[in-house]
Amino acid sequence: MRLYLDTADVSEIRWALSTGLIDGVTTDPSLLAEQLADREPFTHVGEIAELVDGPVTVQVISIDADGMYREGRELARIADNVIVDVPMIEEGLVATRRLVADGIRVNVTLVFNAAQALLAAKAGAAFVSPSIGRLDDTGVDGSAMLGDVRAIFDRFGVECEVVASAIRSVHRFLDAARGGADAAAISPAVLREMLLHPLTDLGLDRYLNDWSKRIAKTRSGA
Repeated sequence: MRLYLDTADVSEIRWALSTGLIDGVTTDPSLLAEQLADREPFTHVGEIAELVDGPVTVQVISIDADGMYREGRELARIADNVIVDVPMIEEGLVATRRLVADGIRVNVTLVFNAAQALLAAKAGAAFVSPSIGRLDDTGVDGSAMLGDVRAIFDRFGVECEVVASAIRSVHRFLDAARGGADAAAISPAVLREMLLHPLTDLGLDRYLNDWSKRIAKTRSGA
């Protein structure tokens, strides 16, 4: 299962890359807005794309097909590993088909049911991002929706990567893994949480304490 770091913070991306645990980066307009300050957006995205070997997703802002198509082409020129994020609306699927015809890889975002995911795949999307956390916020079980997407894609042999998005806890990450997601987009905070467990810390403390006692005993000649 691939892990994509959901952030536009270059320092966090550098940290995650140093662990060797992430396979790409996902961004959205909100994440980029937090980091840009006075920087030109394309410059910032270009820096991220240069750091990361895998996919780097960037969202279009327009909501009409022509605008999304133009923006998508501009974004794709930043780097070969840039994936164009297009929202799951009718105009978005029209733009997706046009972008795919130009050889540009598209990730359809803001997907909230399996029917939307299937339509995105039929439009030619290389990635589809069921938004688990946003569904959870409304009281709907996002992991159940993900399971539906996986079952339908497998049933019909749909070749489209399922990226579980808005994963806000280790529990939800594990649900996404069990549900058959090809990848999960997780925040730096969730990645750090995945690395930790109190019993791991307790076990390590015990190992070190026992070893220190053994060394002290050896030095005392006992």
